[in-house]
Amino acid sequence: MGENNNSNRTLVPEAADKLDKLKYETAAEEGINLKEGYNGDITARDAGKIGGNMVRKMIEYAEKNMKK
Repeated sequence: MGENNNSNRTLVPEAADKLDKLKYETAAEEGINLKEGYNGDITARDAGKIGGNMVRKMIEYAEKNMKK
C-alpha cells in the first residue's frame, strides 16, 4: 500500500509523442478543440470521449497486430 503507483505515467517513454498525436487526432474526430498545453477547460464528458476512443483505437491496433 505504500507504493507510489502513478497511473498517468507513460510506461514506454518513446511512445509519448505518438500518444499525444493520437490524443489530438481523436479529439478532432470528436469535434473537440484541444489546444497545446493545459486543457482543463474541457468538460469531463469530452475528456472521457477522447480517452475512451483512444483506448478503443489502441485495442483495435493491438488486435490487428497480434500474432495468431
